[in-house]
Amino acid sequence: MASRPTWEGHLRLSLVACPVSLYPATSYARDIHFHLINPETGNRIRQVTVDPEAGEVERKELVRGFEYEKDQYVLLTNEEIKSVRLESTRTIDIERFVDATQIDRIWWDTPYYLAPDGKAGIDAFTVIRSAMEDSAKVAIARVVIGTRERVVAIEPRGKGLLLTTLRSHDEIREAEEYFEGIPNAKPDKRMLEIADKIIEQQSGAFDPTQFNDRYEDALRALIESKKDGGDGGVTAPPPRDDNVIDLMEALRKSLEQGGRPANDRGKPAAKARPAAKKPAAKKAPAKAPARKAAPAKRRRAG
Repeated sequence: MASRPTWEGHLRLSLVACPVSLYPATSYARDIHFHLINPETGNRIRQVTVDPEAGEVERKELVRGFEYEKDQYVLLTNEEIKSVRLESTRTIDIERFVDATQIDRIWWDTPYYLAPDGKAGIDAFTVIRSAMEDSAKVAIARVVIGTRERVVAIEPRGKGLLLTTLRSHDEIREAEEYFEGIPNAKPDKRMLEIADKIIEQQSGAFDPTQFNDRYEDALRALIESKKDGGDGGVTAPPPRDDNVIDLMEALRKSLEQGGRPANDRGKPAAKARPAAKKPAAKKAPAKAPARKAAPAKRRRAG
């Protein structure tokens, strides 16, 4: 079942416009959410809005306030906020087209699906989407979501469009202040060659279905254990606390085990599967020389 639209309005390319709806492309329905509970009574805690002078007040009676100085506020009602309406409040007006490669990944923020709203504008929507697909360009536009006007990137996705909000310039921190302490020294050539081989071993296609939130899984297991009357005796694998002293030896061992961490050796990987089967070589002496091939190559590289 499709979610409710986040935004409804029109998509416009020059003089061509069509009614559209914006839907979240991501879901947080599976996320674990906690409530605050009083363990003595088992009751959920109710949060109360309190004025230091007047005591408890109704939330519906409150207005928004912007603090321009310490304890000094400009008050705005919902009607006053709604009165500040830009054209982008109800119209996504495409301003320009750019190559997707020109937009650094750090700017991409939240994705939405953009779909026709009703049958009346399907023809215009199809023309805009098809023209964008032919151009292989990304459209740049603006739209007001909530109380912010966001710059957005729009691109074809299946029969519809994918709209992604872009972060503003003042939201991005400069990387130099975090990276300036990293030395410019070049790594050891032999170590780099081994690291390159490890990367090659671990290379493969991206499959998001292979990744899951292990912390959330552990929390769910704990919840199920306690729900069934258990004592919550569920433990997650302890975090690794490696103290690598010999970097070259660590790289060599990584290469021998297929480049994967110790807690992941039993799982399938796209291009590392042959390495995962190495223990079988103990039963087949004829294959034993293959295990020594990697050190031989390192001697040549040195």
